[in-house]
Amino acid sequence: MPPRWPREPDPANDPPLRRLEDRINFAVHVAGFACVNSGIWFFNTINPGSLPQAKLVTFTMLGILFAHAVYVFAIADYTPKKVDVGK
Repeated sequence: MPPRWPREPDPANDPPLRRLEDRINFAVHVAGFACVNSGIWFFNTINPGSLPQAKLVTFTMLGILFAHAVYVFAIADYTPKKVDVGK
């Protein structure tokens, strides 16, 4: 069942919605990493040496995923943006 939002979505002015979107995006990237990585290592286990860069691909993707996690959980600023209406 998809997540329900209690009000009309407005990503520009709704910090909880932006936080939810970033975390869902991160979860999708974790799932993609798990699928690609398990496929690489499955074929490398069946035919050893067929994918010599398996470790390189895994650690590169893991580094990118770690950087994404640091951004989502530590760096991202979800404070409401103030709109200057003018004078």
